[in-house]
Amino acid sequence: MSARQLPRPGPALYTASWLDTAAAWLLALLWILPLVYAVWTAFHPAEFSARFDLAAPWTLENFRHAWQAAPFARYFLNTTLLVAMILGAQLVLSTLAAYAFARYEFRGKNIAFALVLVQLMIMPDILLVENYQTMARLGLVDSLLAIGLPYFASAFAIFLLRQTFMGIPRELDEAARVEGASALQTLWRVYVPLAKPVYTAFALVSVSFHWNNFLWPLIITNSVESRPLTVGLQVFSSVEQGVEWSTITAATLMTSAPLLIAFLLFQRQFVQSFMRAGIK
Repeated sequence: MSARQLPRPGPALYTASWLDTAAAWLLALLWILPLVYAVWTAFHPAEFSARFDLAAPWTLENFRHAWQAAPFARYFLNTTLLVAMILGAQLVLSTLAAYAFARYEFRGKNIAFALVLVQLMIMPDILLVENYQTMARLGLVDSLLAIGLPYFASAFAIFLLRQTFMGIPRELDEAARVEGASALQTLWRVYVPLAKPVYTAFALVSVSFHWNNFLWPLIITNSVESRPLTVGLQVFSSVEQGVEWSTITAATLMTSAPLLIAFLLFQRQFVQSFMRAGIK
């Protein structure tokens, strides 16, 4: 068909495009308004938390008060160690499991992988009681290991990596074996480098989820020494004279700031990783 015979966009197409743009702007506005309110409240005195005034003075007092009201340095350290521990365990265990499912044949392989997929349909909150009882029997209650241990194995990561490994030509395995590489060397030097976009995409999902996870850490921890940031924020909801929104928003911004900054700095890498990994 020549260029002259191509159909021209009709009014319906322009209308649909306009509606999509308007919906995108509306969703963006609904998302950014709470963030704008949090920033305004955190950087202004408490009396301006419920009213907007361009002449209102800017201050960092709310952040100083929030930092002193709770041991944020300890909370940040706990959360960083927790996220790193979970991500490291997930990458190692999921890589080995995915490689076995993708390249080895063994009895019950399909049944085992089906059980992995079933885990994707089970909400973690359903297992709170069982996980707590298990941690109590192991003597791990009120520790970072107790928070992270139930998440060391990730069915989502196993599924993603298995699909990626299955798409890698088997000729690369044969070439590695000819060079004298063992199975683990082949995995490390061939499969892992080719799956870097998938690892990056999953790391973003894992870090974001466990940085913001609240319910399980709240249940399994009792002391400041093992609490992450999300649980530490609850100290601001028990103010006897009422809720101090300016302090709460300042504490919330300090908690979410690392993820927001990371996204702003690496948003291009974020999007490219998800596109290459095929995550919908």
